[in-house]
Amino acid sequence: MPPSQPGTLRNQRLPRSERRAQLLESAQAVFAVAGYHSAAMDDIAERAGVSKPVLYQHFPGKLDLYLALLDKHCLTLENLVREALNAPGRTAHSKVFATIEAYFDFVAQEDGAFRMVFESDLTSEPQVRNRIDAVTDACAEAIAEAIIEDTEGGLDDDQALLMAVALAGMSQVSARHWLAQGATVPKDVAARLVGQLAWRGATGFPTGESGEVPREESTGRTG
Repeated sequence: MPPSQPGTLRNQRLPRSERRAQLLESAQAVFAVAGYHSAAMDDIAERAGVSKPVLYQHFPGKLDLYLALLDKHCLTLENLVREALNAPGRTAHSKVFATIEAYFDFVAQEDGAFRMVFESDLTSEPQVRNRIDAVTDACAEAIAEAIIEDTEGGLDDDQALLMAVALAGMSQVSARHWLAQGATVPKDVAARLVGQLAWRGATGFPTGESGEVPREESTGRTG
């Protein structure tokens, strides 16, 4: 559904589910531009083309709107990551590239949803912080499970989780930088570049039961 224009739906009656979706869409547009603290319920109601009482019938307050959107975006991110990891026939190599591409796809969404997950101005609110922490943990744990499977026990749970957090962090920071710089590099090329960096690092880790992280050979230089 295209973004609502102020006043266009004020006199229209919509089923409750459709009205809720429309209000969330309008709220997303306002939050993406203004952030939580500067966004006003008046602005959201105006963009949705409804009166404030109608808005409050669906959402008792601005935080309720924000949390509903955050839940939606967190679920989208987690699903993208899990789909990247669990697609049939994926090799360890393709999982790394697909996971990074999932973060680029999430950041590239036109509604700016990623800002609420990665750049929220409301992280001091426990309900927001808990949701962001939960999706961060869920994605990292999913990646760690794949790492353990693909290294055949070569890394223990803590090692795999550390690598997973590093991969997820590199992916989302790179994707956000790519977008902030105007996406001048095509998205698939940008994701592939980051994937090549990650894969070359990942191939330095062992498979099997040793659990030993390889060390660089000494150059013999003394200073």
